[in-house]
Amino acid sequence: MCGIAGWVGQAPPELLPTMLDLLRHRGPDDSGAWLEGDVALGMTRLAIIDLVTGRQPMSDEGERHWIVFNGEIYNFRALRADLEAKGHRFRTQSDTEVILRAYAEYGEACVDHLRGMFAFALWDRARSTLFLARDRLGKKPLYYWHQGRTFLFASEPKALLLHPAVSRTLEWEALHHYLAFGYTPSARSIFAGIAKLPPAHTATLRDGRLTLRRYWRLPAGGSLPAGPSIAEAAERVRHELREAVRLRLESDVPLGVFLSGGIDSSAVVASMREVTSGRIATFSVGFGRAFSSYDELPYARLVAERFGTDHHEEILEPKVAELLPTIVRHLDEPFADSSAIPTFVVAQATARHVKVALSGIGGDETFGGYPRYLGVRLAERYARLPRWLRHGAGAMASKLVRDSRSSRNLGDWARRFVAGAEAPMPDRYIGWTRFFGDSDLARLATPALRACLPPGVDAAQREAYAAHGHGDPMDGAFRIDLATYLPEDLLVMADRMSMANSLELRAPFCDHRIVEASLGIPPAVKVPGRRLKGLLKAAFASVLPAAVLSHPKQGFMIPLGDWLGAELRGTMEELLSPEQVRARGLFEPAEVERLEREHLAGIRNHADRLWTLMMAELW
Repeated sequence: MCGIAGWVGQAPPELLPTMLDLLRHRGPDDSGAWLEGDVALGMTRLAIIDLVTGRQPMSDEGERHWIVFNGEIYNFRALRADLEAKGHRFRTQSDTEVILRAYAEYGEACVDHLRGMFAFALWDRARSTLFLARDRLGKKPLYYWHQGRTFLFASEPKALLLHPAVSRTLEWEALHHYLAFGYTPSARSIFAGIAKLPPAHTATLRDGRLTLRRYWRLPAGGSLPAGPSIAEAAERVRHELREAVRLRLESDVPLGVFLSGGIDSSAVVASMREVTSGRIATFSVGFGRAFSSYDELPYARLVAERFGTDHHEEILEPKVAELLPTIVRHLDEPFADSSAIPTFVVAQATARHVKVALSGIGGDETFGGYPRYLGVRLAERYARLPRWLRHGAGAMASKLVRDSRSSRNLGDWARRFVAGAEAPMPDRYIGWTRFFGDSDLARLATPALRACLPPGVDAAQREAYAAHGHGDPMDGAFRIDLATYLPEDLLVMADRMSMANSLELRAPFCDHRIVEASLGIPPAVKVPGRRLKGLLKAAFASVLPAAVLSHPKQGFMIPLGDWLGAELRGTMEELLSPEQVRARGLFEPAEVERLEREHLAGIRNHADRLWTLMMAELW
């Protein structure tokens, strides 16, 4: 695991060490640089595999190809054997050299042979070509800046901003996306001119021209709802996850598991125990008795006891204000998912014991874990009611179901459901996932900001939904989350918060073969009846504690609504004071004050919206 940086074009040689210094947290064990003419490659290394001979930048024996690589190739041993059978000879035991040899054998199609998480830059001296690639789901980041014949790249935008030509000008399209969904989109950063290589893409730079190519997509949906039985599908899921976990145990240093107590991370631990008899270290975060509705520590302990793990717990005290500057600095861009806080804390605790950890991230998107998926089912039935009955039921639900500050805010769910009752899919589903809808932004944004916000903020979600299959709109909901929310929110958070603590995080559920297999299973099998993740639970029913299988989904959340009224109230009032909001000129002070007032009075839970504004201001 590494931080990588470099350029093709004009840049002072002393820029590279400075860029690498900013990426040191991603790889504190070693660093390396290669410069030749107007080409520079650099890396900071977190040594995981081949601790002795795996240094970078790495070249082949003829020094035609040079590479810097961030990530892990989990099938590198099998791929190495294939390449050796084709006549290639290796000088190291590293997966980095396997990429070099695969490029020599397959060219740019080498990415089709890689199974893992990766972002790399490879310079071909003979062709004067820079080749960049990013893994299928975007687990590892890669930013770039291109102007004329100068091209810069880095794992994080902070390193690119060191070049004097790179501007900090705001990218309005990215800001619009952030206000809508809480994160920036897959191809743009918050900085105008700094782009992201999207997931499942390669880029080729030659003679100053950059060409992007997409090499993988979510598989097309089936046309019929028929599929395997739950028993058949459960057996396949168990096998696929076991194999994905086995591959992710490849390491020359100790590793552990993030154990939340939910079904996803518990299934990872269960699979890990099936493929290894060695020590398993598990790490959990809790909130104590004051916020028990957010706490899954009792369930994590049950799993730890069942599989005999070396279990560690960290209680998150509400001193979040002290952590925020560090978290925002490592995220580089505005980011409104408050789960970044417990993710940072558990990564910090885990890094004191191991350098690699497995996580259950991705299980909700692949196997149907969010309550909003049931909303898709309910919406189909609701749409069949007469309009007068829909209106009456909606008005009654809005009055009777009140907001709460718990992790299961039924009032907010009911209001969102009713508000979009007349809209078709995917408009309804996309609306449920937005922090600020179009009407909200019309009230919130100043006229100057509204003039800068371009339309089409949800284009990627709509494109993903259009490919749904099985004759089931729920499949479209899965695809929206797999194409946008997972790579742009969850995997960004996992990478930045783990790398902030020099910890490598591996996600078996994000193996592209598991994603492909899950989309081949009809939603009615994955979510039978109203049982979220029913298939995954059936797959592990024989090994996991019954309490873990039956308790409601918690989510890796913090008691944000309560904290904004108590421990974080001062921070909120400082960041969102009328004077500060007015001076920034983006939002209407009266609208921000209304959100604060209603939240503090318990009239409405605006925690996510207020947090979105706070994180934007702090950034």
